[in-house]
Amino acid sequence: MIPLCVGRAGELLSVLCLGAHSDDIEIGAGGTILSLIEQGVRLEATWCVASATGRREAEARASATDFLTGAEAVSLEVGSFDDGFFPGQMREIKEWLASIRSRFAPDIVLTHRCDDAHQDHRTMNEITWNLFRDHLVLEYEIPKWDGDIGRPDIYVPLSREGLEHKVELLLRHFGSQRSKDWFDAETFRGMARLRGMECRAPDGFAEAFTLKKACLSFR
Repeated sequence: MIPLCVGRAGELLSVLCLGAHSDDIEIGAGGTILSLIEQGVRLEATWCVASATGRREAEARASATDFLTGAEAVSLEVGSFDDGFFPGQMREIKEWLASIRSRFAPDIVLTHRCDDAHQDHRTMNEITWNLFRDHLVLEYEIPKWDGDIGRPDIYVPLSREGLEHKVELLLRHFGSQRSKDWFDAETFRGMARLRGMECRAPDGFAEAFTLKKACLSFR
């Protein structure tokens, strides 16, 4: 399969990372972020977490700082929208993200899947497509007990070391989530192994995304 290349070593790449909650971006796309930086891409990242207060805000800030170590430029935006009630706050969340859009023009937008089982996640996706109509949008996936894992159509292979780095950072930073029976290293490794098998990744691991629209250029 011919790989599609976005971002080469030494090139500047602007990425907008959108998450409803403080661990979403890391779970869905953390390995991709780490890989871009490791490969020498000059990453400009705006990292937006819509709902994080108290301990969760501290976790979000510390985790983003570690995942983005080595990035060219970093902006962290943390909102305090009411967890579990995003549909009723759509106007306010949209205004918040529109303000961020006015200050940052990303090459890639990372956001939740449109058919995610969590209403907060679906709301973030809907607002993303309202505001970023002319961008490359990659929708990441979050494993959960709802059983909503779908059929992605684009993959980012991860090295074994990159995956372990992602897992280590997740377990280090999100102590508030360790009581959940799905939040453990085996879940994250298992998802990456499954997606790595599907795309025949060299080290056997990958993150997967849904890509609704893209423009190919033949040079």
